[in-house]
Amino acid sequence: MIKVKDLHVNYGLIKAVKGISFEVPDGKIISLIGSNGAGKTSTLAALLNSVQRQGEVIFGGFETKNHKTHTLVQKGLALVPEGRKIFINLSVEENLRMGAFNNDENYEHLKDTMYELFPRIKEKRYQLGGTLSGGEQQMLAISRALMSEPKLLMLDEPSLGLAPKIVGEVFAIIQRLKEEGITILLVEQNAFAALRISDYAYVLENGKIAMEGEASSMIGNDDIRKKYLGG
Repeated sequence: MIKVKDLHVNYGLIKAVKGISFEVPDGKIISLIGSNGAGKTSTLAALLNSVQRQGEVIFGGFETKNHKTHTLVQKGLALVPEGRKIFINLSVEENLRMGAFNNDENYEHLKDTMYELFPRIKEKRYQLGGTLSGGEQQMLAISRALMSEPKLLMLDEPSLGLAPKIVGEVFAIIQRLKEEGITILLVEQNAFAALRISDYAYVLENGKIAMEGEASSMIGNDDIRKKYLGG
């Protein structure tokens, strides 16, 4: 699906991502875990070409370097950003319409699919996004991204600021999306929640990959447990 080789992201003299390489195979959930400031969000931004980057990014067989962000979305990349960033002054349905900007002919079908997947936002479809709870806003953000029918869905800290019960609901939805054939790149500080649903994981530390492996084996890794799973 996507292969990344020797990716670098610099902000002036600050090196946020320092030559990382990883891949996300079709039909899998791959996680990038690590503490705040490890370079996770910068990595996602680089994949969408919303920041300057060096290195090779192959998506669906082509190098993405010379493609603008909106073109990559049209080709099947979608991002649910950290902090959700829904349009708070637009209704739920208007947010969904914005997500389908390049897919208007399928809007009604996709909207119905989102309401089936997220019945809670269907109940509030005429409300402004800013009136929703944090969990409902996260569900709306995921729905908005799915309206473009992505081949690869990237999620940046989907559990951030949510109550534990809602985190469980969101991660159950992510698992369901995988079962429906969507490939997922998941960025999370909540390492335990991420590893439980992932096939493979990479640990980012200070802009570099410090460790990688099968997610199930990482849960039992002493170093991972001490650093990210609370001992």
